[in-house]
Formats: sequence, C-alpha cells, structure tokens
Amino acid sequence: MNPRYALEALNFFMADVQAGIGPFLGVYLQAQGWHPGAIGTVMTLGGVAGLLATSPAGALIDGTRHKRGVIVVAGVMTTLASLVLWVAHTYWMVATSQILTAVTGAALGPAVAGVTLGIVHERGFDQQFGRNQVANHAGNVAGAALSGWFGWRYGFGAVFALAGAFGALSVIWTLLIPRDSIDHDSARGLAATSSALEHEQASGFRVLATCRPLLLLSASLAMFHLGNAAMLPLYGLAVVAAHKGNPSAFTAQTIVVAQLVMIVAAYFANRLIQRLGYWRVMLVTFLALPLRGLVAALFITGWGVWPVQGLDGIGAGLQSVVVPALVVRLLKGTGRVNVGQGMVMTVQGIGASLSPALGGVLAEHFGYAAAFLVLGTVSTGSLALWLLSGTSLKKVCGVRRDLADPGSLAT
Repeated sequence: MNPRYALEALNFFMADVQAGIGPFLGVYLQAQGWHPGAIGTVMTLGGVAGLLATSPAGALIDGTRHKRGVIVVAGVMTTLASLVLWVAHTYWMVATSQILTAVTGAALGPAVAGVTLGIVHERGFDQQFGRNQVANHAGNVAGAALSGWFGWRYGFGAVFALAGAFGALSVIWTLLIPRDSIDHDSARGLAATSSALEHEQASGFRVLATCRPLLLLSASLAMFHLGNAAMLPLYGLAVVAAHKGNPSAFTAQTIVVAQLVMIVAAYFANRLIQRLGYWRVMLVTFLALPLRGLVAALFITGWGVWPVQGLDGIGAGLQSVVVPALVVRLLKGTGRVNVGQGMVMTVQGIGASLSPALGGVLAEHFGYAAAFLVLGTVSTGSLALWLLSGTSLKKVCGVRRDLADPGSLAT
C-alpha cells in the first residue's frame, strides 16, 4: 500500500468524522424544539473545548511516535460522541457530546498534518496536503449527499448510522498507512540529521511566541472565523424557518455546494501559491467573506445557497491548504510545527467558537438578515489586519522560491 494513497483515503472518510454530524446538528436540534440561541450556545461550548485541546494535541503529535494510534483513538471517540445524540436530546447531554467531539476531534488536524509531513517531508508538503484536502472535501460532498438523501428517506437516524460507517472506514485506512513510512523528525519540522541539542531546543514554546508572522496569521484567522463559522448553520436555519426547504435535504445542499467549490479551490491552491505567494492567496480568502455575508442577507431563499456557499468554498477551500502549508514554512527547522498548527487552530478557534453564539443571539433578536450583515462586517477585521501588516508579511508569505533560508522564516 502506497502511504500517500492510504493517507488520501483516510482524509476522504475522516471528513464525516471530524465534525461529528456538523451542520446537521442545527436543524436536528431545531426539529427537537430547540431555539436558535440555545443551539448557538451549545455549539459554542464545543468550540471552546476544542480550542483548549488543540495546542496540547499539537504538542502530543510533535512528541509521540504513535501518530497512527492517536488518529485511531480520536476517530473512534469522536464517532461515539456523535452517536450519543441519536438517543439523548437533553441540553447537558448534547453539550457533553459536543465537548467530547471537539476535544477528540482536535487531535485529528495536527495528527494528519504531522503524518503527511513525516511521509513527504517539507519539500513535498504543499502538493500532498493539497491532495489531502481534495480528498477531504470530496468526502464531505459524499457524506453530505448521502446524509441528505438518507435523512430525507429514512430520517435523522440514518445520518448517525452513516457517521458510524465513515468512522470505521477511517480507522481501517489509518492502519493501512505503513508505520515505517513516517519520519518522525520530519513530521515535527526537524531534519533527519538533527542533533540532540536541536531536539532539546524544540521542546520550548518560545519560538511560537516570537514568530510575529505566525501571530499575525492567527489573529487574522480568528477574526475571519468569528464571522464565518456561524454562517452555514444559520443560513440553513433561515431558509428552513422560511419554509423554503426540507431540513435534511437543504442542509446537505449547503454542504455539497461549498465542498464542490472547495475541491476545485484545494486542487489549484498549490499552483496559486507558486504564482501569487501565500500572502495574496490569503488576501483573496479574506475578501470573500464580507461579500458572502451581504449575499446571505439579501437572498434567504433556496437558490441563494449557490452564491453564499460558493463564496464559502473559495475562502475555506484555499485556506484549508494554504494555512497548514504556511505554518510548515514559517516553523521549518524549529521542531514545533504541529504545536504551531495547534496554536493557529486554537486562536482561530476562539473566533469560531464565539461565532455560533453571536450569530444565534443576533438571529433570535434582530432576524437572520441582520445576523449575516453583522457577521460579514466583523470579518473585515481580518482583511484590515492582513493589509496593514502586508509590508512585513510579504517577506515570508510571498512567492515561494524553494527553498528559502529557514532562519529567516521563523523570526
């Protein structure tokens, strides 16, 4: 088994596992009589738990030589936590499920990034991670389409059954990755010939706090996700509340449209990085979100899903490849790449975890259109910070000349 093929298959099936039942949670709880504010709050609890777990998870991936085992355990626990919702709908049971899903799912992102880096090394990471994300978004399309059809045909129980099946298949493909194909030094951003001193220095977190481009990237992503995270579930709730779509089928449609665009965006992301550089590609993603909020506010209707989720696909699809690749570049040689991935995910997770609560409260008190406008306006903070910091960021986020001086990338 070629480890790259197994890695891509893992990303395909992991897509339905990592987010639990994802956007279906909102319409599922709405069908159980929950209000938008309560739905947003319980999603926020899960988001907070996930962001607290992400950096420690990254440190675990840097330090362990059992990365496949971490993926297996996290995948099984995430699936089981999601299946609990099938039989329990009380507030605290749902909250507990979301917390467990977030905590165990937090390890999957850094673990897969670390395994990828360990297999293909730093030079091949951008291209392979782009392939991973194409597979991941394709898995989201397949999972959402099947969930929507099964949910429409057999009810929400089928959505949970499908999540369990994808969880089992993700475990199988993880175990099919050959253990000796992973270079654990490369997986944390160290060369295979690293000295004992370099390993000792890699145990510190100071490099993260002193890497200004990494901090600017994290802050920009936090503001982006504060505006972005709530839009998909809120748009589904808005259209369903207006009686313009079946809950399961329309929610599946919102996911499928975005993920199809993300497949194309992820496929071309590496080429765009080579032509435009990381900074300009990230600028495109930050421009897409304010426009998405405006379109969502103006067109709360069945066909509005195409422009609203198409813009999401452009922004999130490019970021799914560019952000991990940029972190690898910035922290090359530090031995703290996966902690860096975890730190970025943690900071951006602060925005993402607050977004559902903010969006839910706005929708409940001022209406869905106002919520979309405010969320789009909030996200302009990421655009402003990225532009204002452009002079310093372009030096390390420009067009890649393989390979730049690693010493200049982590300062």
